[in-house]
Amino acid sequence: MDLQYFSRFFDNELFMYVVLPFLIFSFRIVDQSIGTIRLIFAAKGMKRLAPLFAFFESFIWLLAIGQIMKQLDNIYCYIAYALGYATGNYFGILLEEKLSIGNVVIRVIPKKDTTALIDRLRELKYGVTVVNVDGMMGPTKMLFTTVRRKEAGQVIAIIKEFNPTAFYTIDEVKTVSGGYFDPRHRSVFSMLNPFQKTVK
Repeated sequence: MDLQYFSRFFDNELFMYVVLPFLIFSFRIVDQSIGTIRLIFAAKGMKRLAPLFAFFESFIWLLAIGQIMKQLDNIYCYIAYALGYATGNYFGILLEEKLSIGNVVIRVIPKKDTTALIDRLRELKYGVTVVNVDGMMGPTKMLFTTVRRKEAGQVIAIIKEFNPTAFYTIDEVKTVSGGYFDPRHRSVFSMLNPFQKTVK
């Protein structure tokens, strides 16, 4: 009796045109979100995490495509698959932004004295390198600091507080070896990165 009930459930229109497309849509969101994160990990040199995510990505993808192959005449499954793919990309990017994975280098060319700014950054345990440069307005100093991506907003806020007219740029860093990083700010992902070594 129970087997007959489940057989009828999987064969009825509710399952074919609502439940199944929803499951395919959900699978694609999950596997594409994982895929987006995997690519970001690989680009940042996190080779231990990328293969793990690749396994789950391919496994979930096979579940979704397997259901598609069983329902080749069901247009709703195709639509759900495509929508899940697009939505998964979007969620993957949002998730990566929330996790703030990796490091960035911030370059600052201030337009006034930098002593207070340098002192404040070093007081907060940020490594700062200062070099003399020849800018458009004459000799000045350039500040370099490499920080966790999640800390970039805080550093920029300090720069604007002490030198609101300063010119600055922020660039992604794939690999970091050596240098100064406050161990209190280390993230789980940076500790799992086999290429990243931080020393004082």
